[in-house]
Amino acid sequence: MRDVASAASVSAQTVSRVLSGHPNVQEATRARVLAAVERLGYHRNNTARALVTGKSKTVGVVSLASSFYSRASLALGIEHAARQSGYTVNTATTATLDTSAVSEAINRLILQGVDGLIIAVPLLDVDDSLEALTRLKPTVTLDGSRTSAADVVAIDQTTAVRIATKHLLDLGHRTVWHVAGPEEWNDAASRVAGWRATLEEANREVPPVLHGDWSPESGYSNGLILGRMPEVTAVLVASDEMAFGLMRAMAELGRRVPEDVSVVGIDDIALAAYATPPLTTVSQSFEATGQRAFFHLLRQMRDPETVQEPELVTPRLIVRGTTAAARDGAQG
Repeated sequence: MRDVASAASVSAQTVSRVLSGHPNVQEATRARVLAAVERLGYHRNNTARALVTGKSKTVGVVSLASSFYSRASLALGIEHAARQSGYTVNTATTATLDTSAVSEAINRLILQGVDGLIIAVPLLDVDDSLEALTRLKPTVTLDGSRTSAADVVAIDQTTAVRIATKHLLDLGHRTVWHVAGPEEWNDAASRVAGWRATLEEANREVPPVLHGDWSPESGYSNGLILGRMPEVTAVLVASDEMAFGLMRAMAELGRRVPEDVSVVGIDDIALAAYATPPLTTVSQSFEATGQRAFFHLLRQMRDPETVQEPELVTPRLIVRGTTAAARDGAQG
C-alpha cells in the first residue's frame, strides 16, 4: 500500500479509502490511485486486514443444494452486489430443509470468519438453535424464513398467486386448479394460501391441490392427471419448469393450450418467452432480490443497531400466449 501511495503521490490512508470505496475521495485522486494499483499489480491481503480490523470482508450464504433457476439467480444477485461493495461470498449448501442441517451449514460459515449471513433456504419452522446462531452475526433471511434476530427480504408470494388467479378468473374460467410446490417449502405454502383465499373471495369452488417438486417431470405427471379431467380449464402452476412439463402432458392428451386449458406459471425464466405458445407467467426478479438481501446485510454490518423493515419484492404478471378466455360452456 505504501508503494501505491508513493506512485500516486498520496498518503497510505488515501489509498485505503479508495480501496474501501469511501465516498469522501475526489474522483481525480481515486482515478490516480486505481491507475497505480493496476500498474503495480497490487492486491490487498485480506487475512492481514482481518487481523487488523477484525473484519474479513466476507459474507456467508446458506443455500439449498439444487439446480433450480431461482437458487442460481439469487446466488448471482448476491455475488454481484457483494463484489461491487468489495466483499467476497462463501457458500455453504444443505441438501435438506431440516433445521439441524441448516444450523450445521451456518456453523461452517461462522467458523470461516464471515462478517454476516444470508440464509437463502425456505424454512417453515425455526428452532432455538437457529435463533441463537442468527444472533451471533448480522443476518438476513430470504424465501420467507423468519428468525427474531434477522432482517427479512422476500418476494411477495401472496400477491404473485393473487394476480395470476384473478387473471384466469377474469378470463371467465369457473375456477383455477393449482399445481403447487413441495409442502415443506415456505413459499409453496404461501402460494397455496393466496390462491385459496382469492378463489374463496370470488365465491368459486376451491379444487384439491396437487403438489410437485419444481421439476418439469412433476409438472408432466400432474398434467397427465389434470388433462384427463374435462372440467379443468385453467391451471396455475407454481413454477415455469413445472408448467412446461404440464403443457407437454396436455399436448399428449389432446388438450390444447390455451384453447382448451389456460396455463399460468411463476418465475418468468428466460425460456418462458420462447415456449410454444409463449408462457403467461408471474415475473419474480430473483437476481434483484439477492442484491437487495446483500444491501440489507451491508447496512446491518455497518450499523448493528439499525432497524430495517422487512422488504417485500412485488411480482408482476406477464401475459403471453398460454391464457385465453374460457369457452362458452366452461365460463363461470
